[in-house]
Amino acid sequence: METRSARTLVLDVPGWDGHDAGQHVDVRLTAPDGYTAQRSYSIASAATADELEITVQKVSGGEVSPYLVETAAVGDEFELRGPVGGWFRWRAVDDGPISLIGGGSGIVPLMAMIRAREQAGAMTPFHLTYSARTPDHLFYAHELYRAAEADPNLQVVYAFTRAGIASDIRRPGRLTSNDIAAIAGSNGAPARTFICGPNGFVESATQLLLDAGHAASSIRTERFGPSGG
Repeated sequence: METRSARTLVLDVPGWDGHDAGQHVDVRLTAPDGYTAQRSYSIASAATADELEITVQKVSGGEVSPYLVETAAVGDEFELRGPVGGWFRWRAVDDGPISLIGGGSGIVPLMAMIRAREQAGAMTPFHLTYSARTPDHLFYAHELYRAAEADPNLQVVYAFTRAGIASDIRRPGRLTSNDIAAIAGSNGAPARTFICGPNGFVESATQLLLDAGHAASSIRTERFGPSGG
């Protein structure tokens, strides 16, 4: 469990040749009566043969996510298709610096990028801006803390919308132009920015970047909206 309503699953996928960070898979469940339901989930892990991880946020009233978060057990089987996606992905050969902006469960493909960077031993400067309701809603909190402490080229900044921590000088609220201005830091303007989150979050973050003078061609977005879950 990543939070009270989000869970990471490690999937054994024989013949899986790996993937690029940022790609996703389609998961399909089939009920005993033959009814099927399919949803797309970002891959959370770096590329590994025959294995991958997904992190699923439970959607109230959903058909797939409640099963994956609350019921799925070791040995359960379901169908999977992928990897899918060619636009929203990062590879170690890509130019930097890289900016990552994630809202809520939109952190998942960005975490895959951070893990892929570490796996490759790349020194590309990464700056992550992670927006979440409260510290209790963070995915991968301990891993991100340890990674940022150990790597001066990885900066992690949190933007809490409801309640932060006592030592946080940033007041709770949505992303602002100040958050965007902090992205450049000491590494200069990012060569590419990856944004993932709910529709409204992605649209707002993209507009803030454009208003700050970032080129539209440098921005990659992945979004999700209301669905059956």
